[in-house]
Amino acid sequence: MTLQTIADRVGVSRMTVSNAFSKPDQLSAALRERILTAAQEVGYVGPDPAARALAKGTTGAVGIVLTSSLRFAFTDLVATSFLGAVAEELGPTGLSLTLLTSSDDGAIIPARDVAIDGALVYSCDPTSTAVQFLTRRKLPLVYVDQVPVDGIPAVNVDDRAGARAAAQHLIDLGHRRIGLLLSGLHGTHGVVTAADLTAEGHASTQRLLGWRDALDAAGIDPVMARQSGADLEQAKAGARLLLDRPDRPTALLCFSDAVAYGALRCAEDLGIDVPGQLSVVGFDDNPLAVQIRPTLTTVRQDVQAKGRLAAAALSRAIQDRLAGRPITAEHTLLPTELVVRDSTAPPAG
Repeated sequence: MTLQTIADRVGVSRMTVSNAFSKPDQLSAALRERILTAAQEVGYVGPDPAARALAKGTTGAVGIVLTSSLRFAFTDLVATSFLGAVAEELGPTGLSLTLLTSSDDGAIIPARDVAIDGALVYSCDPTSTAVQFLTRRKLPLVYVDQVPVDGIPAVNVDDRAGARAAAQHLIDLGHRRIGLLLSGLHGTHGVVTAADLTAEGHASTQRLLGWRDALDAAGIDPVMARQSGADLEQAKAGARLLLDRPDRPTALLCFSDAVAYGALRCAEDLGIDVPGQLSVVGFDDNPLAVQIRPTLTTVRQDVQAKGRLAAAALSRAIQDRLAGRPITAEHTLLPTELVVRDSTAPPAG
């Protein structure tokens, strides 16, 4: 079955049949319905997608580059919320979403080999092979939770201000022994000093800077630990480095709510009352923050807005490229907000 088969059956041109599938605004609703009904009767599903993409010069798909493991996209509540917002924003455009790993192992490199019209680069190493290939392909890109780059649209949240507010909240409560539980940084699991830290991601860098803004101003030298991964057991192990010591902190600032959850569970295992003996602050305000007990003091970022803005920026960039216009490279910074709940209180005594 071909376009011509349907055209002969309805008594119209091949172009009219093609328009019924790809440009419905070019013909009346009644004629389009006749064509689609005829196609359904003979089992014709429409023009070949590959041929249609070749003719239009577009693939109808955009990529999103994540970490080296795509499992993160389905297990991290912040990532899933972001992806949902992106998909919802892209829905009316007809663009589909393709997940791309930043891994470059093996003969197939998705960022190099998958046919896409553009890509979101979301919270990953800007020096990765995946980002390099996308750049070399001259595809429209939008950076999300990345260091802004001239000429590339970017959407970030004000991580530094949010982290500063979180640290100041603990200082105002009277805490002076404060621990930092880090994630997303180069290096192995363990207690670290400032000299050991080389930031890997934009968010981790900005959050550490924000914490230090407030702590340094108050003359507080925090004790810091780095966890080697992002799951619950690794977060608990990182928290134990800070809590299972004679001079344990009276408060913890955690890279994310997921990390803070691990700290709460570690405190429970060690018999440390939260917030009576330990205050814990997260970051993100993901749904977990109000589901756990005690409810988590955290820094809220609008993940839904971030996803919608990123998808809209990428759609505009693709349209600009197709029209031969310069891409509008706006850099958007979304505000953050401290949300005080039950996991923080003044230090005991």
